[in-house]
Amino acid sequence: MTSAATPLLMLARQIHDQTVPVRRRRGITSLCSAHPLVLEAALSRAARTRHPVLIEATCNQVNQEGGYTGMTPAAFRDMVYDIARRVDCPRERILLGGDHLGPNPWKSLPAEEAMERAQAMIAAYAEAGFVKLHLDASMGCRGEAAALPDAVVARRACTLAARAEAARPGQAAYVIGTEVPVPGGVADSLDHLCPTSPTAALQTLRIHEEIFTTTLGQDVWERVIALVVQPGVEFGVEDVAFYRRERARDLIDTLSHMAGRVFEAHSTDYQPLPALRALVEDGFAILKVGPGLTFALREALYALDDIRAVLRPERTTLRSTMERLMRDNPAFWQGHYAGSARHIEWLRHYSYSDRIRYYWALPQAQAAVGALFDDLGETGLPDPLISQFLPALYEDIRTGSIPRNPRIIVITAVETVLNIYDHACHGNRISA
Repeated sequence: MTSAATPLLMLARQIHDQTVPVRRRRGITSLCSAHPLVLEAALSRAARTRHPVLIEATCNQVNQEGGYTGMTPAAFRDMVYDIARRVDCPRERILLGGDHLGPNPWKSLPAEEAMERAQAMIAAYAEAGFVKLHLDASMGCRGEAAALPDAVVARRACTLAARAEAARPGQAAYVIGTEVPVPGGVADSLDHLCPTSPTAALQTLRIHEEIFTTTLGQDVWERVIALVVQPGVEFGVEDVAFYRRERARDLIDTLSHMAGRVFEAHSTDYQPLPALRALVEDGFAILKVGPGLTFALREALYALDDIRAVLRPERTTLRSTMERLMRDNPAFWQGHYAGSARHIEWLRHYSYSDRIRYYWALPQAQAAVGALFDDLGETGLPDPLISQFLPALYEDIRTGSIPRNPRIIVITAVETVLNIYDHACHGNRISA
């Protein structure tokens, strides 16, 4: 096993060690974003805290065909490393992961063809040095049911792991299990959200163990470090389902039958700190967050846009530019929001599902953000306007703890969210 992946194995073993007091248990944040400012915030924090930083790309976002970011795994890796170099974050502190690696981007194709492309994708991730690979072959392809039998899912996951092992033998830690809603939050009610049943979790583990050990051997199976389950957390367009540990108690108890493994919790965005800390204490040691970070980024950008509207009212607002871009290309938000035209308009900008995050990489959006930063750099950012539009950062900005620089202000807003996760993963004084 590479030294880069070792922290993941150590984490799993530490959580499963029943001699470790619950309040001393630790976790790790899995940051799922390709936005350069979000990545800079995470890597800057890692440089200061000296904690490992786990950065993951998803199958639709980054793959051998470019994904919606236009990046291959190697290109994504190079972008992360370039930012790390600029902020003095050592490479050995960075863990790269691939999320939902499987046939999902090609599920409209026949299963055989979709799996061929999925195997090429996971090989590209492995060859690029990604050390945490989430094997997700749960979705049906053309002509198949939407949900597949556990044995089929496990066999396909094993096929993907075999391809990763062929690309870089012994170098990856694996995550299995897929009991999560659609990436990026759900569009309907959260009223009926339930934790994964203990029976389902144990059956997933058992079937994967049988197929992996028979096909790939015990060494590969021992590098399966986590199981994705639903702890009862989720966010929708306008609401959030908070973690309630009493509802997940039976699921938590199954960890005693999963030697050396932890749970991975997806969609933990917008959970309050006590809930995040409770998740870590209960064995959900890998906390995924993505839209919550770009939500904080958008909040800060729009607050700065409001300040500019006061100081430079002749300028085109960032919000109006983003509205035009989303209307011109509705593919990333259409079908995710419902209601009146006015309701959908504000959801495009402000919903928890944060579909606007898909538009920040467009050249027009990047130019608009650059113009915002340039305009504000000439204004001095007066204190009364900082107090009005960025009250959470007001004291730190006016006392000089945060530089009066719009770009750094946005990065700091993202770091504020990462601070909550860091406290949840490493703190020992928080109770649910």
